[in-house]
Amino acid sequence: MDLCDYGQMRALLADAGFHFSKTKGQNFLTAAWVPERIAAEAGLGPADGVVEIGPGVGCLTEQLARRAGRVLAYEVDGALRPVLARTLAGLDNVEVVFADVMGRDLAADLAAMLPGLRWSVCANLPYSITTPVLTRLYQARCFESILVMVQREVALRMCAGAGSADYGAFSLLTQWYAQPELLFEVGPECFMPRPKVRSAVVRLAMRRTPPAEVDEGAFFRVVRAAFNQRRKTLINALEGVCGRERAAKALAACGLDSRVRGEALTLAQFAALANEIGNN
Repeated sequence: MDLCDYGQMRALLADAGFHFSKTKGQNFLTAAWVPERIAAEAGLGPADGVVEIGPGVGCLTEQLARRAGRVLAYEVDGALRPVLARTLAGLDNVEVVFADVMGRDLAADLAAMLPGLRWSVCANLPYSITTPVLTRLYQARCFESILVMVQREVALRMCAGAGSADYGAFSLLTQWYAQPELLFEVGPECFMPRPKVRSAVVRLAMRRTPPAEVDEGAFFRVVRAAFNQRRKTLINALEGVCGRERAAKALAACGLDSRVRGEALTLAQFAALANEIGNN
């Protein structure tokens, strides 16, 4: 069975009485080159245990299973149970957990279901849950690498540098935990149903150590304040965090103009500013 064939997929889903859910962000791939390239870019081998989130009908799952030692797929929609039972039949290195990944103890699941393997993530993430799922994956600190397909504008934010229009709090969150690389884009014609936006695939090499010496909580408090209202100067944005006088002293100590906005600061500058606020 060709899991990306539009006609075969429609028939398969109809037999199972499946209906697409907008709230679950379900858009299934219909271009075979996409899951093939995603799986190839992941660089998987027999020593790898890979996590997939939202397998859909299993077209990417199948490609991952051909390369990795084991695949652990989380699927929130129980209506896909009979579909995946058919499409993944015979793949004895795949385990599907019908549950919301956000409610799982990832470390416990990985230890139990992917023992003795290198852990990574490879997934076509539903648009509606991209940010919370990625945040959860980052903070789990379980994975060597994460390769995901997301909405193009999210991918641009993940990879954006200081001073660019796409740069923001999510850029810094991503780059605190990982080194992101945008690999390629995927058009809406590659999905069923067709989304209204383009997608992009991003590879994240997860950091083994933090990129700066700073209290993580303090760093993210400063970052969130800086981007809560982008038009505010940083001294005004930080007033609620540490008071205007303290913010002014910290900016001056870091050699930053009092009129600077958060979008102009690099990760290293945000770390220095958070440290200076703490020291004062």
